[in-house]
Amino acid sequence: MSGRLLRRAAAVAVASQVLPAATWIPGVRIRLAPALAGLGRPGHLALTFDDGPDAASTPQFLHALDDLGWRATFFVLGEQLRRAPGLLRDLSAAGHEIGLHGDRHRYLLARTPAAARDDLTRGRDAVGDLLGHPPAWFRPPYGVLSGSGLLAARRLHLRPVLWSAWGRDWRAEATAASVLDDLTAGVLDGGTALLHDSDVTSVPGAWRAALGALPLLAEEAARLGLTVGPLREHGIRF
Repeated sequence: MSGRLLRRAAAVAVASQVLPAATWIPGVRIRLAPALAGLGRPGHLALTFDDGPDAASTPQFLHALDDLGWRATFFVLGEQLRRAPGLLRDLSAAGHEIGLHGDRHRYLLARTPAAARDDLTRGRDAVGDLLGHPPAWFRPPYGVLSGSGLLAARRLHLRPVLWSAWGRDWRAEATAASVLDDLTAGVLDGGTALLHDSDVTSVPGAWRAALGALPLLAEEAARLGLTVGPLREHGIRF
């Protein structure tokens, strides 16, 4: 193979790995990949949480959601499950849906196809071993997809989904009010909201802003006439 063909093949390989990361930009995925953005049926808001479960914070979200009568989708990390396996069963027993956030919280872009597949396989198996069935959904760490991550998810029968509204609740300056403001800047009606029930990858204690925002979000959902539930009830069309 000539040097030109080698360079062309390398460029194609890099592009196939990197281009899916462009869907991290909200406007791009909402326009070009509405299913990936978590856009579902009008009148419904899919509520999702990342980075758990964590013994210090997840039980408080369980109580708050129970008080609101809401069910949500929790995108969990395999390494977190191994620290607190009982919490996954508690989430499932309470009627919440479990999705996969990976085994470890690392960017997929820097991972080879084999490493991406191994990570997703470990995380999927961690969920399956505890619940008796594998997760249906996958959200990559930091919301950044890659070609190898997409291929691994497809082979493992995981449906990738990101979000249409986020609370930016991982920041030190986040408050309950700022989380609601950031959520309402996105698409709520027919959309998917991202919050975090754990601070394992963010500022210590940042989850308190998300927890405090839940009653405010309930008021906003009522004002907009939205029902709130997990992704399985959201009617996303792939």
